[in-house]
Formats: sequence, C-alpha cells, structure tokens
Amino acid sequence: MSLLRRVLYWQAAAWALGSIPELVAPRWFLERLFDQTPYPDHAYVRAAGAMAIGLAMFMVLVAHRIEDVWWWSWAFVVVDALLATICVLSALFGPQEGSGTVLWWLLGAGNVAFGAALLVGMGLAGQERPPI
Repeated sequence: MSLLRRVLYWQAAAWALGSIPELVAPRWFLERLFDQTPYPDHAYVRAAGAMAIGLAMFMVLVAHRIEDVWWWSWAFVVVDALLATICVLSALFGPQEGSGTVLWWLLGAGNVAFGAALLVGMGLAGQERPPI
C-alpha cells in the first residue's frame, strides 16, 4: 500500500503544481513556455487547471484512505491512459503549423509514467489486500 500511496501523493503534487501556471498565466504558459500558437481565449486552459486541482484533491483523499479504497486508483489509471493517448497523438499528428510539441510529449510521458507506477502499486496492493 505504501508505494501506491506515495505515487498518489506525488501525482497529486504534480497535478496541483502543474496547474498553477494554467490558472494564473495561461497565455505565458502555452505561448511563451511551450511555443503553442496564439489563441484568443484561454478560458479552457484555466478550466483545465481548476479541474486538475480537483483531481489532485481526489488523489489525496484516496491516498489517505488507501487501505480501504486502493482499487479506486483505477480511475486515475484510466485518466492517465486517456491523457497519454491524447497527448502523444497530438504531438505526432495534431500540432498546428508553427506550434511546438514539447508540452504534448512531456504530458504524454508523464501520464505514461504515473499510470505505470499506479498499476505497479495497485498490483502490490492487490496482493496485500484484495478488493472486497
């Protein structure tokens, strides 16, 4: 259970810290830092940042009660798998002309890594305490 708990805490921290630039400076975050093409309205980026903070809070809640609800981590594995797929496909096939792909590769790799770590942690947790 300890590995799964640590992964959830680390991922929650990554989501929370990574969402701060999306909330406070989305234009700088996307256009300056990650070389994305300009877009007139960044409200969707701020909304994604707000949702990321909520997701991080749920990760912490699950981590606090990990002995009882370890299998709830499947929800985060699904999110990681979907986001990794979207980000990698965006890096490969979706960038607009003149738009960088570093952000998409970083997000894709990060979600693959966290998803894999969650699966390992869940495998170990399942051996310790199978779901009821």
